[in-house]
Parts: sequence; structure tokens; C-alpha cells
Amino acid sequence: MPTNARLARLANNPFARLAELLAAVPPHVNEPPITMSVGEPQHETPTLAARIVAENAHLWNRYPPMAGTPEYRAACAAWLARRYRLPEGMISGERHVLALNGTKEGLFQVGLLAVPETKAGKIPVVLLPNPHYLVYEGGGAMAGAELVPLDATAETGFLPDLGAITPAQLERCALFYLCTPSNPQGAIADLGYLAKAIKLARDWDFVLAVDECYCEIYDRAPPPGALEASLALGGDLRNLLVFHSLSKRSNAAGMRCGFVAGDPDLVARFQHLRGYGGAQVPLPLQHAAAALWQDEAHVEPNRALYRRKFDIAEARLQGRFGFYRPPGGFFLWLDVGDGEAAAKRLWREAAIRTLPGAYLAHGRGRDNPGHRYIRVALVHDDATVAAGMDRLRQVL
Repeated sequence: MPTNARLARLANNPFARLAELLAAVPPHVNEPPITMSVGEPQHETPTLAARIVAENAHLWNRYPPMAGTPEYRAACAAWLARRYRLPEGMISGERHVLALNGTKEGLFQVGLLAVPETKAGKIPVVLLPNPHYLVYEGGGAMAGAELVPLDATAETGFLPDLGAITPAQLERCALFYLCTPSNPQGAIADLGYLAKAIKLARDWDFVLAVDECYCEIYDRAPPPGALEASLALGGDLRNLLVFHSLSKRSNAAGMRCGFVAGDPDLVARFQHLRGYGGAQVPLPLQHAAAALWQDEAHVEPNRALYRRKFDIAEARLQGRFGFYRPPGGFFLWLDVGDGEAAAKRLWREAAIRTLPGAYLAHGRGRDNPGHRYIRVALVHDDATVAAGMDRLRQVL
């Protein structure tokens, strides 16, 4: 299929759709608008980042290595080993880690990496959770695959039901995107679930791409990771890639510095691909990012700020709109009956901008698993979150 035709298959960006939805809706004018549609961290970035960027300003005129500096990759590998209690040697920066200009581009490019022209003599399949981060859809569609959304609903614990994937789908599967903690529902895959997904990837020879970008934003227990599950299966990294970012962990979304790690053969091929179409991370930013991966002092206070926001939301919304306290991430996934109608009403009557859940999912009308929901990002200061929750409860 020509590239233009593949692009035409993609729905508009959820935020473009939201802008269209609200374009003719005047917001409530008696109170300041609150944007709760975008998961953009509002906490301060650790001050060490700015200091280290300034100290390395003499490197702005240098082309960075595409793979990332040895120091950056080593810092990422060391963090993975600490975070997931991996034995020495299981992950090395040199063989298993590749720097990314934010994980968004890597999650898109893994589609180009993983999807062949055909699989089992047919058009390859890309599996993705439904609802999902829009980049999964773009990565699969632009690689020429058939997208197979796997509904992640309350009935399935807000994760795809691995047992419901058919042998015919698995036979053609080239890539499976999985997100844990999930966006938007905040569900966490346990080690058994992750091990089952890894076994499927190896049995049917597809790439399992696990987006773990919210792994450091959790309520009680730290989410397990796919590398931990791999260790439980013997430490083999075949068919597995994990994606990590500083955007949420360190409130450094503008730094655009993340990494992909896992199967060394896939990482080597990824580096080859990125040599043609990837963007390097500037050297001053890599130095700062390495320091952030090495520093844990800022992470727990950041997590505590999010816990407090959920305390505020729980006090106001418990027992309403299917409220539950998600174990991970920083979103509320609220059942309001009709997400589009609720988003329009909240903008018109309360000047709160939320995202209709249907814009994050495949399906039409009530067949869309996000139809009844809105996604609400709890990223602002306590007073703003409290005001937003009070207005939301009043209006709905």
C-alpha cells in the first residue's frame, strides 16, 4: 500500500479531534480554564539537569553518536539492573541499550523494524491494546501491517486478554505493543502476565514491545517489568524490547531523552535503522540525562506528589463515575456514559478540558471500548486538581 494511503487510514490525532469537538463550544468564563486532557508533567525538573547542561555547553557543536554515548547507555543499563533487580551481566549498555530522542519516535520506528512484507504468506498483524497511545497505531499502520486492537476493559482488568488472541492472529503477528502501567487506565501487568506475553512472542516469533514509561509513577507497589519476567524465564532477552523515558520519572518531557533495551540482535538492527531516520540526542542533554538515571533522590518525592493528587481526587469522586484509584500512572479513567458529551459539557459549564476515551480507541459508537469514558490527567498542583475535581463533580 502506498505511504499516502497508509497515512489516510490513520484517524486524526486525539488532540486534533478534541480541538474540533470543542471549537464551537464557548468555555465557561467565570473560572480559569484547566487543561486536564494532556499528560504533561507539571512538577519541577531536578535542578541538576540544568546545571549539567550548562557545564557541557561546549558540546553543542558536536554531532552525538546515534546509539548514545557509552556513558549514557551504561547509566541506563545500571538503572535497569537496580530497578528490576537484574543480575550482573544480564544488561549491558553496549549490547542491550540504544538511546532514543524520547520514546515516542522509538515506539513508532519499532513498527518499521519489526514488520516484514509478509508473515505466513499474508499481510502481517500488529497487536495493540484498545484503548492505546496513538503512536502504536501509527507505527503499525505506516509499516503496512493490519492492526488488531485487543479490547482492554474492566472485564479484562484493563489489559488485553492474552488468551483471546487467536492462533490465526498469532501466526501473522509481527509486533505486539503492550503498555504497563497502561495509558489511560493505569493497570499493571504482573510477572505471570508478562511471562505469558514473552512466551507467546517466542513461540510465534514476533517482537514484544513493552512501553514502561509510567513505571516510576505508582501508588503502592513498584510495577514489575518485562525484563524481570525475562529473568524468571531464564534471562533470555529474545524477541523482547522495553522502552523507558525521563518524561514522567524526572519531569523532563522537554529533554526528549529515553532509551530502548532488550534483545541485542533487535537493538543492533534498531541502531542500523535509526542511522537512516533517527535523531540523535544532543551531548549536553545526554550528560544531564545520565545523571538523572543515576539519581534516585528526586523520584520518591515526585511519586508522593502524584499520590497526594489521587488522595484529592478520591475524596471528591469516590463512588462516582466508576472511580477507582489506579495502581500506576497519573490518569483517571472515568465512566461518564458518553465521553464526547461529557467533554463538551465540562468545557462549556466548567472550563475543564478532558479527553474523550473514544479518541484513544478503535471502534465506532458504543462498540468503542472508550466510548463511555473520559481521560483526566492529574498533573497540576494540589489546588488546581482540587478545583478541577470539584467542578467536574458539580457539572456531571
